[in-house]
Amino acid sequence: MTTKSEVQGSKTKRKVPPALKGAKSSTSQVSEAPSSGVSVRDLRGRLGLTQELFARVSGHSTRTIAEWERTEKPAASVQRLTEIQRLQRALAGVMRADFIGAWLETPNEAFSGMKPIEVIERGEVDRIWRMIYELESGAPT
Repeated sequence: MTTKSEVQGSKTKRKVPPALKGAKSSTSQVSEAPSSGVSVRDLRGRLGLTQELFARVSGHSTRTIAEWERTEKPAASVQRLTEIQRLQRALAGVMRADFIGAWLETPNEAFSGMKPIEVIERGEVDRIWRMIYELESGAPT
């Protein structure tokens, strides 16, 4: 797994914090739609996020998100979009899918009062995955 210091130490065109567990920063770009069938517009809709908030989760600009949705040919890492999709599916397994967007924007005591979207932006998505695991396993916290 790429660490934050490795990402910052590499010579990339822009600094993109890892948005999801296992996501790696890459300078290579894919010019065609992801083979996994990830549609940016559909994924954003399932998360219940605006383009602005999806941009924060993905680590790309709002303009880039709009372009991907318009052309349906994201130039982003297929892995990053796949990881966002995995997170959406996992969250939908522990809460109503139509509540995910609101949950991501609501301060949460489990994250020291931070919003889950802020946790993702800080590269600490493992905290969200841990919460999902605990909810799914029924383990007391």
